[in-house]
Amino acid sequence: MAKARNMKTSTFTTNPPSPFFHLLPVTPLTTLLFSPKTNRLRHPKLCSKHPLTLSIFYLSLLFSFTFLGISILTLIPSFHDSIPCSRPSPTSSFSPPFLASLSSTVSFNNEDDQPRLSTSAMVPFPAHGAVGNVSEDEREFWQQPNGEGYEPCLDFSLGYRKLSARISKEKRRFLVVVASGGLNQQRNQIVDAVVLARILEAALVVPTLQVNLIWGDESEFSDIFDVGHFKKTLQADVRVVSSLPSTHLMSRQTIENKIPHEVTPQWIHTRFFNQLKREGLLVLKGLDSKLSKNLPPDLQKLRCKVAFHALRFASPVQELGNLLAKRMWIEGPYIALHLRLEKDVWVRTGCLTGLGPEYDDIITKIRESQPEYLTGRVNMSYIQRRLAGLCPLNALEIARFLKALGAPSGARIYSAGGEAFGDSRALQPLVAEFPNLVTKEMLARDGELSPYKNKSSALAAIDYIVSLSSDVFVPSHGGNMGRAMQGHRAYVGHRKFIKPNKRAMLPHFEDASIGDAEFGSIMRELHRKSQGQPEPRGYRRNRDVIAYPVPECMCKHNAGIF
Repeated sequence: MAKARNMKTSTFTTNPPSPFFHLLPVTPLTTLLFSPKTNRLRHPKLCSKHPLTLSIFYLSLLFSFTFLGISILTLIPSFHDSIPCSRPSPTSSFSPPFLASLSSTVSFNNEDDQPRLSTSAMVPFPAHGAVGNVSEDEREFWQQPNGEGYEPCLDFSLGYRKLSARISKEKRRFLVVVASGGLNQQRNQIVDAVVLARILEAALVVPTLQVNLIWGDESEFSDIFDVGHFKKTLQADVRVVSSLPSTHLMSRQTIENKIPHEVTPQWIHTRFFNQLKREGLLVLKGLDSKLSKNLPPDLQKLRCKVAFHALRFASPVQELGNLLAKRMWIEGPYIALHLRLEKDVWVRTGCLTGLGPEYDDIITKIRESQPEYLTGRVNMSYIQRRLAGLCPLNALEIARFLKALGAPSGARIYSAGGEAFGDSRALQPLVAEFPNLVTKEMLARDGELSPYKNKSSALAAIDYIVSLSSDVFVPSHGGNMGRAMQGHRAYVGHRKFIKPNKRAMLPHFEDASIGDAEFGSIMRELHRKSQGQPEPRGYRRNRDVIAYPVPECMCKHNAGIF
């Protein structure tokens, strides 16, 4: 890996990131400044004609208005931050150290200890721009998409905020949620847990992370996420407690784990509200993808608030992730690849590894002995699965894809994901084309990763942090990590995200008559409109606001404000 001293001859510059603004809770001062005028009260004594009385009255009135004016001027800065979708001056800029601090700190109002959303989200280092003697294809590859003026904007409705005063103080009804799966699957369930607590008007107990049987990870919520930050960020929306109160420990604990897919808030309320009101406690398991993707606007905004603001990683994880991201970022632009080459991925997808019969036989035997691992479309052959876009791209396909899009051979690549089945052999075709490929194990120094041995969720969190700051992110296969990164990168400024259109591109991979130049032209054209540009979520059944935050969680400002 190149050393920091090489930056002197680097052809890359740093561009300032897109502005980042959010809604803050309405403060008492907001009400004071914008409440309608009331009729003035009159008192007979104020109409006295005695000169001394009038003099004292006017002096008192002058003193009162002076004091009120000073008080308002003192409080104006904190009020300004609470305006939804507020914008800075055109000359403001954020330095890399400041952006780094945003990803690990959050400021609070002195008066009510409310978190400021503008400093609570995890944001990346600024993107680099290619300059100097580089090809047009390379320049286009590193270029960031046009954000079209969309910026984060969580402007909850007045009705939502009125209900918050009562819901955020709930002390009788408690919701317990057990989240399962890998890191990003757990994140999705935690997001939905907060939304469900809001729907049921219940206090949420900090979610329990189920022991992961595949990776043997016994991490608790506090090992991965910042519990204090989680509570404070959501305190205006839902009351979050660390544990059940003693009054509820002996409550009847009915565990609900048979929730249908795509249930609506109305279904949840009808099914569980009276039970929760009667028993005081509800335990939910198996929430993955159960709540509808199409929710009322306020609940969609709450999803974004949880995913992009409240779920900050625990300080040790966040700090190490920031450190590794800085080691990548300081040497220039880099690509983050989420390679899905792990053994369990090949087993579950029903696909071949591309490593030869020896490796494919191992996968086939595991799949035959445990057929329940195979996910969906069991009647399809490997060829059918691959051409349908259901198989991960292997290292050879990813290398050819990146090269066709204009990535230079000297590009630095961060490989996110678990251990590849086949070890170095599995990555060899990619390393041959792009020798500057590194993993977190290669970036970390002696002992830095030791605390996270056999902690797959913490290691995945580190991958998440480093990937977020990359100039370009490419997933080799769909999944929770890809969707989370797609939405998070959009939310913090529409960072480049290239999702391979496998169904459209793989037939061209099979056509030996196509030369490199023509192949590159075809790949660039296929992906010209899918590189992280704003894409409205719409109402497709499988589109989550966490992956498509436009328009519910992002506002489009009028051009020319800057």
